[in-house]
Amino acid sequence: MLVVEDDPTINRALADRLRADGLRVQQVHDGPAAVQACEATPPDLVLLDVMLPGMDGLEVCRRIQARRPVPVLMLTARAEETDVLVGLGVGADDYLTKPFRMREVVARVRALLRRVDRARALAVDPPPVLRCGDLLVDRAERRVLRAGREVHLTPLEFELLATLAQAPGTVRTRAELMEEVWGWADARGTRTLDSHVKALRAKIGAERLRTVHGVGYALEAQDAR
Repeated sequence: MLVVEDDPTINRALADRLRADGLRVQQVHDGPAAVQACEATPPDLVLLDVMLPGMDGLEVCRRIQARRPVPVLMLTARAEETDVLVGLGVGADDYLTKPFRMREVVARVRALLRRVDRARALAVDPPPVLRCGDLLVDRAERRVLRAGREVHLTPLEFELLATLAQAPGTVRTRAELMEEVWGWADARGTRTLDSHVKALRAKIGAERLRTVHGVGYALEAQDAR
Protein backbone atom coordinates (compact mmCIF):
# COMPACT_ATOMS: atom_id res chain seq x y z
CA MET A 1 0.00 0.00 0.00
CA LEU A 2 0.98 3.63 -0.49
CA VAL A 3 1.18 6.16 2.37
CA VAL A 4 0.96 9.80 1.22
CA GLU A 5 1.58 12.24 4.09
CA ASP A 6 3.78 15.36 4.12
CA ASP A 7 4.41 15.33 7.88
CA PRO A 8 7.47 13.06 8.23
CA THR A 9 6.61 12.03 11.79
CA ILE A 10 3.05 10.96 10.90
CA ASN A 11 4.21 9.34 7.67
CA ARG A 12 6.81 7.26 9.49
CA ALA A 13 4.40 6.31 12.30
CA LEU A 14 1.76 5.14 9.81
CA ALA A 15 4.25 3.14 7.76
CA ASP A 16 5.81 1.50 10.83
CA ARG A 17 2.41 0.52 12.24
CA LEU A 18 1.19 -0.93 8.95
CA ARG A 19 4.42 -2.84 8.39
CA ALA A 20 4.12 -4.24 11.89
CA ASP A 21 0.69 -5.54 10.83
CA GLY A 22 2.25 -7.43 7.93
CA LEU A 23 1.58 -4.98 5.10
CA ARG A 24 4.10 -3.85 2.48
CA VAL A 25 4.29 -0.06 2.45
CA GLN A 26 5.71 2.59 0.10
CA GLN A 27 6.02 6.16 1.43
CA VAL A 28 5.83 9.51 -0.40
CA HIS A 29 5.46 13.05 0.92
CA ASP A 30 3.77 15.17 -1.77
CA GLY A 31 1.03 15.05 -4.39
CA PRO A 32 3.05 14.67 -7.62
CA ALA A 33 5.15 11.89 -6.07
CA ALA A 34 1.93 10.07 -5.11
CA VAL A 35 0.63 10.13 -8.69
CA GLN A 36 4.00 8.95 -10.02
CA ALA A 37 4.18 6.15 -7.45
CA CYS A 38 0.71 4.89 -8.41
CA GLU A 39 1.69 4.86 -12.09
CA ALA A 40 4.98 3.06 -11.46
CA THR A 41 3.72 0.45 -9.00
CA PRO A 42 -0.10 0.35 -8.68
CA PRO A 43 -0.92 -0.11 -4.98
CA ASP A 44 -3.72 -2.19 -3.45
CA LEU A 45 -4.72 0.75 -1.25
CA VAL A 46 -3.75 4.41 -0.80
CA LEU A 47 -3.65 6.20 2.56
CA LEU A 48 -3.92 9.81 1.41
CA ASP A 49 -3.61 13.10 3.29
CA VAL A 50 -5.79 15.96 2.01
CA MET A 51 -3.32 18.81 2.56
CA LEU A 52 -0.20 18.08 0.48
CA PRO A 53 2.49 20.20 -1.19
CA GLY A 54 2.54 20.33 -4.98
CA MET A 55 -0.99 18.95 -5.41
CA ASP A 56 -3.71 18.46 -2.81
CA GLY A 57 -5.09 15.05 -1.90
CA LEU A 58 -8.39 15.61 -3.71
CA GLU A 59 -6.63 16.19 -7.03
CA VAL A 60 -4.33 13.23 -6.38
CA CYS A 61 -7.40 11.06 -5.79
CA ARG A 62 -9.04 12.24 -9.02
CA ARG A 63 -5.95 11.46 -11.07
CA ILE A 64 -5.19 8.02 -9.66
CA GLN A 65 -8.84 6.93 -9.85
CA ALA A 66 -9.03 8.06 -13.49
CA ARG A 67 -6.20 5.66 -14.36
CA ARG A 68 -7.13 2.62 -12.25
CA PRO A 69 -9.75 2.26 -9.49
CA VAL A 70 -8.04 1.77 -6.13
CA PRO A 71 -9.37 1.97 -2.55
CA VAL A 72 -8.47 5.33 -0.97
CA LEU A 73 -8.59 6.15 2.74
CA MET A 74 -8.29 9.91 3.16
CA LEU A 75 -6.75 11.63 6.17
CA THR A 76 -8.05 15.09 6.92
CA ALA A 77 -7.77 17.74 9.61
CA ARG A 78 -11.03 19.24 8.36
CA ALA A 79 -14.15 17.47 9.61
CA GLU A 80 -16.66 19.79 7.87
CA GLU A 81 -19.27 17.86 5.90
CA THR A 82 -18.55 19.69 2.63
CA ASP A 83 -14.91 18.62 2.72
CA VAL A 84 -15.92 15.03 3.41
CA LEU A 85 -18.45 14.93 0.57
CA VAL A 86 -15.98 16.46 -1.89
CA GLY A 87 -13.45 13.80 -0.91
CA LEU A 88 -15.95 11.00 -1.42
CA GLY A 89 -17.07 12.57 -4.69
CA VAL A 90 -13.58 12.27 -6.24
CA GLY A 91 -13.49 8.54 -5.52
CA ALA A 92 -12.32 8.20 -1.92
CA ASP A 93 -13.79 5.21 -0.10
CA ASP A 94 -13.43 6.34 3.49
CA TYR A 95 -11.89 9.06 5.63
CA LEU A 96 -10.36 9.61 9.06
CA THR A 97 -10.13 12.93 10.84
CA LYS A 98 -6.90 13.87 12.62
CA PRO A 99 -5.92 13.12 15.31
CA PHE A 100 -6.60 9.41 14.85
CA ARG A 101 -5.61 6.23 16.63
CA MET A 102 -3.28 3.87 14.81
CA ARG A 103 -5.49 0.96 15.77
CA GLU A 104 -8.40 2.54 13.94
CA VAL A 105 -6.25 3.19 10.85
CA VAL A 106 -5.33 -0.50 10.67
CA ALA A 107 -8.97 -1.54 11.19
CA ARG A 108 -10.16 0.74 8.37
CA VAL A 109 -7.38 -0.46 6.05
CA ARG A 110 -8.20 -4.12 6.73
CA ALA A 111 -11.92 -3.46 6.13
CA LEU A 112 -11.22 -1.84 2.76
CA LEU A 113 -8.95 -4.69 1.72
CA ARG A 114 -11.64 -7.22 2.67
CA ARG A 115 -14.13 -5.33 0.50
CA VAL A 116 -11.71 -5.54 -2.45
CA ASP A 117 -11.41 -9.29 -1.92
CA ARG A 118 -15.22 -9.64 -1.88
CA ALA A 119 -15.51 -7.62 -5.11
CA ARG A 120 -12.96 -9.88 -6.81
CA ALA A 121 -14.91 -12.96 -5.71
CA LEU A 122 -18.13 -11.52 -7.12
CA ALA A 123 -16.40 -10.80 -10.42
CA VAL A 124 -15.58 -14.51 -10.77
CA ASP A 125 -19.17 -15.60 -10.09
CA PRO A 126 -21.33 -12.52 -10.70
CA PRO A 127 -24.87 -12.40 -9.29
CA PRO A 128 -27.84 -11.53 -11.50
CA VAL A 129 -28.82 -8.01 -12.39
CA LEU A 130 -30.81 -6.30 -9.63
CA ARG A 131 -33.87 -4.23 -10.52
CA CYS A 132 -35.73 -1.75 -8.34
CA GLY A 133 -38.36 0.26 -10.18
CA ASP A 134 -36.56 2.19 -12.91
CA LEU A 135 -33.17 1.41 -11.35
CA LEU A 136 -31.03 -1.37 -12.79
CA VAL A 137 -27.92 -2.48 -10.89
CA ASP A 138 -25.59 -4.75 -12.83
CA ARG A 139 -23.04 -6.14 -10.39
CA ALA A 140 -21.11 -8.04 -13.05
CA GLU A 141 -20.44 -4.91 -15.11
CA ARG A 142 -20.66 -2.60 -12.07
CA ARG A 143 -23.09 -0.30 -13.89
CA VAL A 144 -26.22 1.49 -12.71
CA LEU A 145 -28.99 2.73 -14.99
CA ARG A 146 -31.91 4.92 -13.98
CA ALA A 147 -34.71 5.11 -16.54
CA GLY A 148 -32.21 3.87 -19.12
CA ARG A 149 -29.58 6.50 -18.37
CA GLU A 150 -26.26 5.58 -16.76
CA VAL A 151 -25.54 6.86 -13.26
CA HIS A 152 -21.86 7.22 -12.38
CA LEU A 153 -21.12 6.06 -8.84
CA THR A 154 -17.96 5.68 -6.79
CA PRO A 155 -17.04 2.09 -5.82
CA LEU A 156 -18.54 2.38 -2.33
CA GLU A 157 -21.67 4.16 -3.55
CA PHE A 158 -22.17 1.23 -5.93
CA GLU A 159 -21.71 -1.34 -3.15
CA LEU A 160 -24.14 0.52 -0.89
CA LEU A 161 -26.80 0.74 -3.61
CA ALA A 162 -26.33 -2.90 -4.62
CA THR A 163 -26.72 -4.03 -1.01
CA LEU A 164 -29.96 -2.07 -0.59
CA ALA A 165 -31.23 -3.22 -4.01
CA GLN A 166 -31.07 -6.87 -2.95
CA ALA A 167 -34.26 -6.30 -0.95
CA PRO A 168 -36.14 -3.16 -2.11
CA GLY A 169 -38.37 -1.66 0.56
CA THR A 170 -36.64 -3.58 3.34
CA VAL A 171 -35.01 -1.44 6.01
CA ARG A 172 -31.35 -2.33 6.50
CA THR A 173 -29.88 -1.25 9.82
CA ARG A 174 -26.82 0.96 10.02
CA ALA A 175 -24.88 -1.89 11.63
CA GLU A 176 -25.81 -4.29 8.81
CA LEU A 177 -24.78 -1.84 6.11
CA MET A 178 -21.47 -1.01 7.78
CA GLU A 179 -20.70 -4.71 8.17
CA GLU A 180 -21.70 -5.74 4.63
CA VAL A 181 -20.38 -2.74 2.68
CA TRP A 182 -17.41 -1.62 4.76
CA GLY A 183 -16.65 -4.79 6.68
CA TRP A 184 -16.76 -3.06 10.06
CA ALA A 185 -18.08 -5.04 13.00
CA ASP A 186 -18.40 -1.90 15.14
CA ALA A 187 -18.95 1.47 13.43
CA ARG A 188 -20.45 3.48 16.28
CA GLY A 189 -19.65 7.18 16.11
CA THR A 190 -18.67 7.25 12.43
CA ARG A 191 -20.43 9.45 9.84
CA THR A 192 -19.06 7.57 6.84
CA LEU A 193 -22.41 5.90 6.07
CA ASP A 194 -24.31 9.20 6.30
CA SER A 195 -21.88 10.89 3.91
CA HIS A 196 -22.24 8.13 1.32
CA VAL A 197 -26.04 8.09 1.63
CA LYS A 198 -26.15 11.85 0.94
CA ALA A 199 -23.86 11.49 -2.07
CA LEU A 200 -25.93 8.57 -3.39
CA ARG A 201 -29.20 10.51 -2.95
CA ALA A 202 -27.81 13.32 -5.07
CA LYS A 203 -27.21 10.86 -7.92
CA ILE A 204 -30.27 8.57 -7.89
CA GLY A 205 -32.83 10.94 -6.34
CA ALA A 206 -33.34 11.81 -2.70
CA GLU A 207 -36.80 10.24 -2.68
CA ARG A 208 -35.39 6.81 -3.55
CA LEU A 209 -33.56 6.35 -0.23
CA ARG A 210 -35.86 6.27 2.78
CA THR A 211 -34.45 7.06 6.22
CA VAL A 212 -35.84 5.28 9.25
CA HIS A 213 -34.52 7.38 12.09
CA GLY A 214 -32.60 5.45 14.67
CA VAL A 215 -32.65 2.30 12.53
CA GLY A 216 -31.25 2.61 8.99
CA TYR A 217 -32.19 2.97 5.32
CA ALA A 218 -34.32 1.37 2.62
CA LEU A 219 -34.32 1.64 -1.15
CA GLU A 220 -37.75 2.59 -2.48
CA ALA A 221 -38.91 0.80 -5.63
CA GLN A 222 -40.90 3.81 -6.83
CA ASP A 223 -40.72 7.58 -6.53
CA ALA A 224 -42.14 8.30 -3.05
CA ARG A 225 -43.77 11.48 -4.30
